[in-house]
Amino acid sequence: MSQQPAPAPARQPLDEHAAESARAYAADQRAKVDVLASVLEDIAANGYPSPESGVPWEIARDAHLARLADEQPRVA
Repeated sequence: MSQQPAPAPARQPLDEHAAESARAYAADQRAKVDVLASVLEDIAANGYPSPESGVPWEIARDAHLARLADEQPRVA
């Protein structure tokens, strides 16, 4: 057996539309992670929020489903 790593496959370039889509997706994911990180930092600094200040999950779910129903259909 060889101890040398297998050569990496050559990369195939993306067309401009696909590259822009990948950049937009990366920016969206980065924004979500930034929000999560700020929430965790707030919890670390100030503790958990009180249950009375939160929104019951049923209400949050229904509001989210209503927002999704109002959006225009998109192709994945």
